[in-house]
Amino acid sequence: MGLFGVQLVLSMTMASVLSKLSPHFSFARWLLCRGTLVRYLHPSDEELRKLSGIIPASNNVKGRGRRDRRNAKDVEDKNFTVPRNLNIELDTAPITVIDAIHLQYYTEFQWLMDFSVCALTVYIITEIYNESTRPKAEFNLSLVWIILVILFVLRILYTLTAAYFRSEDTGEMAMCITFGFFFFVLAMVILIIDEDILELQLDQAYDSFSGNASTFLEHQDLESSGPISMISFKLILACMGAVIGAFLTFPGLRFAKMYLDALKYSKDTPMKQVFLHINFLMPFLVTLAWIKPISRDYIQDPSLGKKLTGHKEPILTDEGFELSRMVFILLLCLLRVLLFNTHLQAYLNMAYERIENMKKEAGRISSIDLQRKVARVFYYLCVVSLQYTTPILLLLYTTFLLKTLGGYNSGIFDEFYTGDSSVLSTNQNSITVANSSSTSAESDTTADIATATKQFTLAFAALRNIFTMLFFRGVLSFFCWWLCLTWFVTSMFGIVYYTYFTIS
Repeated sequence: MGLFGVQLVLSMTMASVLSKLSPHFSFARWLLCRGTLVRYLHPSDEELRKLSGIIPASNNVKGRGRRDRRNAKDVEDKNFTVPRNLNIELDTAPITVIDAIHLQYYTEFQWLMDFSVCALTVYIITEIYNESTRPKAEFNLSLVWIILVILFVLRILYTLTAAYFRSEDTGEMAMCITFGFFFFVLAMVILIIDEDILELQLDQAYDSFSGNASTFLEHQDLESSGPISMISFKLILACMGAVIGAFLTFPGLRFAKMYLDALKYSKDTPMKQVFLHINFLMPFLVTLAWIKPISRDYIQDPSLGKKLTGHKEPILTDEGFELSRMVFILLLCLLRVLLFNTHLQAYLNMAYERIENMKKEAGRISSIDLQRKVARVFYYLCVVSLQYTTPILLLLYTTFLLKTLGGYNSGIFDEFYTGDSSVLSTNQNSITVANSSSTSAESDTTADIATATKQFTLAFAALRNIFTMLFFRGVLSFFCWWLCLTWFVTSMFGIVYYTYFTIS
């Protein structure tokens, strides 16, 4: 309890709320089923027969003509055909919980959104508590919640991507592999850009990690020039970036399609179109914030500060500028959440578009295939919802990790992540003193527990010295920037594809 204090009580409270409140209130259910999303209902068999002019079956069809007998046979057959240009008017209905609960991936969507909200609550309260009290011996337990959300998001993205590999359509699998290799090459090119142009701070992260790891190995009487080379370090980052790019391929393509459709349905509301354009371009603007010549060098130019404030000083400090980039990411995530219903409704309208496009075609279509055209749109609603929200959550909670583990505006990490090898020796001395003073008074069993505790504490202290603030700032800053870049690149590819290579 001394290690966690108030945070442990808060985490246990939120875990209880998550288990007890979810059956009664769910943020995911509120997003989908609060009445703002409208789905299209497929026409029934009776409606299709009536519109196509098929005569109902009769007990006596011997006296009928050949055409009437064929119509009667169609009535008995559930899979009858109708003209494609049939004048069909689709009915609409608001989405309810009864409708959504049977959808594919609904359980995953509900659990992810509800857990993310609880993790966000824990993180915000913990940050306020840490900033107000600045405890010196408490581990930030909200990091566990944040890491769990990221792991859940990656698992869902893996599941959605794996479904394309199991599909009969090999084109989807080929697209994931192609984008994976493309982003691997792109990451390798980006990682060789000088830090004076693209300030990801990876060089400082590697120097900090390599130096502290070498110091740790020296304390263990192991000779080593370093745990890993710079090339291997960047190669690992490139491989991880390629996997993330493959995961975000279809979410980016789906977002591009919903963005184009949302623009089409909001022609009468120019203000909404402005927000849609800003929402689409925000990831690109965030990536520009890490390009030093057009962001930091301009914002922190003393001449700019003199024009705005009258004093020849930068308008933002180094830490203030880095925090402003995180705030920019938070605004991006907030805007995308606010436009969630607009994009999801644009997706649901695909059912109406499919029927309208079908009316322009010649020939006939079976009743089952026609109904599937409409029903499949609603059936994959939760899949599309996950494709829309998972990149938001991944970017948002990675930013939280960057803020906390990077030690921005927090005094906790000045002690926990000093990167100084003297901390390791201090911990060793303190543990030795504590052990020598307690061994004489404790039994053998208690001594074993104390030994295990000191070993765990020593290992944890060693990890804190190896993975420093500089390391987390470089690696997590890279992933925040990379998520925005891949999200925007896949969306831009979707814009080009749906604009120039598709008919509908």
